[in-house]
Amino acid sequence: MALGGLHLCKKCSFFLGVRKLCSDLQQSARFLHSANVQFSSIPQSTFAARPACGPAWPVGITGRFHKPPQTETWKVTVCQYSDTTGVTLAGRDNQQLPADPAQTGLISKQSLFGTLPLSDSQAPLLDLDGSPPLAPFEEISEEEAVQIHAAPALPTVSVSLGDYVDRSETLQQLLKLGVNLSKLEQRPNVGSMLLRLDFHADVKDRLLFLKDVGVGDSRLGTFITHNPFILTEGLENLRARATYLRSKKFSRESVATMVSKAPYLLNFSIERLDNRLNFYQQTLGLSTEKTRNLVVRLPGLLCRSLEPVKENLKVCELELGFRPNEIQHIVTAVPKVLTANKKKLTEIFNYVHNTMGIPHALITKFPQVFNSRLLRIRERHLFLQYLQRAQYDPAKPSYISLHCFVSLPDRVFCSDVAKATLEDFELFQKTL
Repeated sequence: MALGGLHLCKKCSFFLGVRKLCSDLQQSARFLHSANVQFSSIPQSTFAARPACGPAWPVGITGRFHKPPQTETWKVTVCQYSDTTGVTLAGRDNQQLPADPAQTGLISKQSLFGTLPLSDSQAPLLDLDGSPPLAPFEEISEEEAVQIHAAPALPTVSVSLGDYVDRSETLQQLLKLGVNLSKLEQRPNVGSMLLRLDFHADVKDRLLFLKDVGVGDSRLGTFITHNPFILTEGLENLRARATYLRSKKFSRESVATMVSKAPYLLNFSIERLDNRLNFYQQTLGLSTEKTRNLVVRLPGLLCRSLEPVKENLKVCELELGFRPNEIQHIVTAVPKVLTANKKKLTEIFNYVHNTMGIPHALITKFPQVFNSRLLRIRERHLFLQYLQRAQYDPAKPSYISLHCFVSLPDRVFCSDVAKATLEDFELFQKTL
């Protein structure tokens, strides 16, 4: 009985020592990312029977209670761990594992774990090129410095497209066409849009399309300067809109003129173009031929909003007192009346009709007066009045046509209409 108690005490003291050993190993290996202990590689014959007070343990750790029936060999790596480093002590194939751990000299710091990975900060740096890396402040020779080529980095933010011209084929080709990049970079989001375009994939085909439509080579640069967004329109949509205009009996020369005068014309959908043509034909009561002539002379009518046009038509009818047929004639002769400033129209009409005494019929017959400047009309009328030649009634002698009054240059006006010299007219202008 006493002998059995003595053996039991030795077993308990052994397991207490093993527990302390495990605690020490856990503290010394806390810097590792992971420790994968694999006992599955150890043969099952090396495990002793499960003790009464704890789990089964490999015979190789203690070697005191159960000696293996025969010594087996396997690959094992024994490591010693301190608080900061892990050093591999031995690793050989076919080495016999000693039965007593005291023979290794590592009683408190030994382990039968597999080779454990070191931390990233402790792992040695591998030089894959076979040569040590250069220090950042290491001096180099002039020959080596000359061979170094560093391409300038593109600025992430810039207020000028000039910083990107050397690296962008699109900008280089646009410059060759005569595009004014200094104007485009002042418009919001246009600069970044151009930098995203590829010349061969996005720009080249659209330039060829514009040439096919009738835009001359000399006008391509001006065209893109006014409307760079044509480069982002779908090529099929552009072709469909040009085909629509041809289907409305616009000649090829007329389409070329319209596109050149109104660069944004082809940016609008077919539905919008058709809506504009129907509006002018129905509202003004024009025939198809006159509607085409109106649009060819002022193609911007298809691009502008209809609200200012409707307002000017109401001004002509309600405030100026023109009849619908008179408005039709005025608009056909001078399409700019539809888009002119309302205040300008009112001031010119009041001076010509109320001050000069010209009736509606004569104004309708010579509507070019609305294209002139009010100052010019006033100076010429006062000069003729000073010479006592301000006579605008066609039924009386010395009649002065309203067309000649506003359309002739100053020298011809003075010699043919006022019967005076240009110097006299210039001296009179200084008295005003």
